[in-house]
Amino acid sequence: MRKNIGKYIVYFFLAIMCPMNAMAQSSMTDDQVMRFVLKEYESGTTNQQIITKLMQNGVDIQQIRRVRKKMERQQKETGLGVVTDPTATTDADGRLRKSNATPNKIMSRNKKKTNVVYDDDEDEDEYMKYTNSRLRKTKKRQHSYDEDDEEYLEMEEALYGIIPMDSIEWLEKILENQKKKDKPKVFGRDIFNNDELSFEPNMNIATPQDYILGPGDEVIIDIYGASQKTVEATVSPDGEVTIEDFGPVQVSGLTVSQANSRLRTTLGPRYSSSKVKLTVGQTRTIMVHVMGEVEVPGSYTLSAFATVFHALYMAGGTNEIGTLRNIKVYRRNKLVSTVDIYDYILNGKQSSNIKLADDDIIIVGAYDCLVNIAGKVKRPMFYEMKTDESVGTLLKYAGGFSGDAYTKSVRVTRKTGREFSVHVVKEFDMASFHMADGDSVSVDSILDRYENTVEVKGAVFHPGKYHVGGDITTVKQLLEAAEGVTEEAFTKHAVMHRMKEDRTLKAVQVDIDGILDGSVPDLPLQSNDVLFVPTKQEMMEEQTLKIYGEVHYPGTYIYAENETIEDFILQAGGLKDNASSVKVDVSRRIKNPKALTTDSLIAYTYSFALKDGFVIDGEPGFTLMPFDEVYVRNSPGYYEQQNVEIEGEVMFSGTYTLSKKNQRLSDLIKAAGGVNDRAYIKGARIERKYNQEERLRAIAVLKKAREENETNLQEIAMKTSNASFATLNSTQQMQKYEIGETYPVGIELDKALKNPGGSEDIVLREGDKLIVPQYNGTVKINGEVMYPNTVSYRDGKNVAYYIDQAGGWSNKAKKNQAYIIYMNGTVAKVGHNAKVLPGCEIVVPAKPINKTSMAETLSVATSIGSLAAIIATLANIFN
Repeated sequence: MRKNIGKYIVYFFLAIMCPMNAMAQSSMTDDQVMRFVLKEYESGTTNQQIITKLMQNGVDIQQIRRVRKKMERQQKETGLGVVTDPTATTDADGRLRKSNATPNKIMSRNKKKTNVVYDDDEDEDEYMKYTNSRLRKTKKRQHSYDEDDEEYLEMEEALYGIIPMDSIEWLEKILENQKKKDKPKVFGRDIFNNDELSFEPNMNIATPQDYILGPGDEVIIDIYGASQKTVEATVSPDGEVTIEDFGPVQVSGLTVSQANSRLRTTLGPRYSSSKVKLTVGQTRTIMVHVMGEVEVPGSYTLSAFATVFHALYMAGGTNEIGTLRNIKVYRRNKLVSTVDIYDYILNGKQSSNIKLADDDIIIVGAYDCLVNIAGKVKRPMFYEMKTDESVGTLLKYAGGFSGDAYTKSVRVTRKTGREFSVHVVKEFDMASFHMADGDSVSVDSILDRYENTVEVKGAVFHPGKYHVGGDITTVKQLLEAAEGVTEEAFTKHAVMHRMKEDRTLKAVQVDIDGILDGSVPDLPLQSNDVLFVPTKQEMMEEQTLKIYGEVHYPGTYIYAENETIEDFILQAGGLKDNASSVKVDVSRRIKNPKALTTDSLIAYTYSFALKDGFVIDGEPGFTLMPFDEVYVRNSPGYYEQQNVEIEGEVMFSGTYTLSKKNQRLSDLIKAAGGVNDRAYIKGARIERKYNQEERLRAIAVLKKAREENETNLQEIAMKTSNASFATLNSTQQMQKYEIGETYPVGIELDKALKNPGGSEDIVLREGDKLIVPQYNGTVKINGEVMYPNTVSYRDGKNVAYYIDQAGGWSNKAKKNQAYIIYMNGTVAKVGHNAKVLPGCEIVVPAKPINKTSMAETLSVATSIGSLAAIIATLANIFN
């Protein structure tokens, strides 16, 4: 008994839990998924646990893959390329020099820290092998799950793409790049971070005669003339070069020119008939120290030809607070150069970019003054200024004013140490107003107004704006400049708007006729005056006539004096064939400007009869007035031919004209000569065309069905996170709702022929098509059956017999909704005394779509599993 009680408890809870919808809709964006996975991964959560949490929040495999692709794109954007060490090839004589500087330290450091984009396939293959090996080890260490669980395997595979090899460093890199984007962009600061502009010295140029030789330099001594000899030597640490058969010669500390003079003096007695020339081969390297506010301060080994700019490039350029205007170079404790980068960028000057010597020290201090300029300048951004530089200098750095800038003054916002202050710097004070650190300069747009213009509008030949002053100072001169007024101009009363001192407008009446003929004094113009010359039509309401009904061109026409009703009908294209000539109506509005009370009469109506387009009955001499409306009626004795069709097993199939309004099925069969011996009268049907009312009603029904269908599919898509499922199924489900040109009408032709004029003998209408088929001795079974089939008709057999002929019901069959479609277009539901007849079709519809997704089932199963364990424990207790 206790065992049975335990089983019943288990069954009870399973029955309750199975239909539960435990899967929550997706509530996480892609960015939230990304951060959630990285956070859980860094906290030691296993991938299996991460997947479970994601699924509980409605995240599916498609979203995981989308996040993975997004992160892969971001990784590629933040990676750094491999830095190559540029070298120069050597010619046959071995005299070309190559760079002997150390690689850029900031690039080397970032290469170790960030993901690397490899330049060749071999390195990338090695990296992928390492990556895959590490992933396999991680997978083996963290997971123990069912290998047959495909959904978990797919989620896990996509999840590995989200967790980078160094996820924390990768996130730091993303944040670092974002901070760089948010930093103020300072003019010139990125010049030493440009990979295309390295400032590397050209090694293969003619040796400068002022180059000072030192230990490590390779020199080439050519002796030519009577004697031919080449000596290649390297300056020793003692500053000497050793010449074969002669001995050492001191050259360290000498320029190339001085060394040549010394060699000629020293070797001259031995080679009196020859010439001696010294050139420099591979130069020595020097050690330079870059200190202060640079990205990577330190000591750098550079070529002896290196300049200050190259050293700054090797150090990664200045940092956020480093100066660009006051970089100092010290040599043997003495200041030898002060570098201003703006002199090079803006003026092309490199006089301060000196060649460096061994143990030179470059000091980059903090900037003194950093200001921002915004608004209507050609290059708005931050600029480093010297304390003695002015607003005018800043404008020059910013490229000057843009074309639409307000140049009379600029606005300077300054931090005083306690609060903000604003200074408006006028045009002539810009050269003397000095800048301070933190200043913000704003340049406004020009005023949206004109200072020396007047405008003429309306009925003139050339309306528009004109320059006031010179040849145009009065209204008459303005009209002459506009080529005069047009023929439609109403010149007795024009209007001129004039701006007062408080910027409001006043209207000035202008008599153009009087000004032009000299009877009225001409009016002087002021800046911003606007003269408006109206047309005659604008001074009155446009007068029109309207015509409706059975004319070729109904519509609205411009009124013309003395126009008769005959004239107006001819203007509208004349009467149509279906127009009534015995009743043409004209309605006229009532106008009484002196009326003091209202009247119940709101319009006058006149009726006329026409013959050959002329009035024969009505008010004689009737002419139309403005705003009259004419109505031409449809003749009640006019009908166009209406045709129907008959096809199939009749004597004379084809198109027939309806001879009367109430022509019926039996009349059409009689007109077609009756049916032949092959006709199956019980299967005859009609296809009827939609009229306007029926089509609108069908569209409304279709729209409602479509909305209900899409709502159901959207609910499923939201629960399964599968939008493509909703789109596909919406298309499939709505195909059966498409509206065609015709719809079937169920008839019983056999009863109509037996009882002509009875209720079964329906009345035909235009466009009907009557189809009389041959006998069809089959029955079609379609829909949710095991094997849709067409079988022979068996007299007396019921629906169950034919369902068995199709293999029986399918699992999705909705048995109580099955129906039969007969050949004559009628439909009957199975079970309502519906009989199976020859040529019919039995349709078995499907049950509604199951809205439970795989994720929901998994969640429910997990909950049931936990509950089942508790119930099993209780059952053991009862046992």
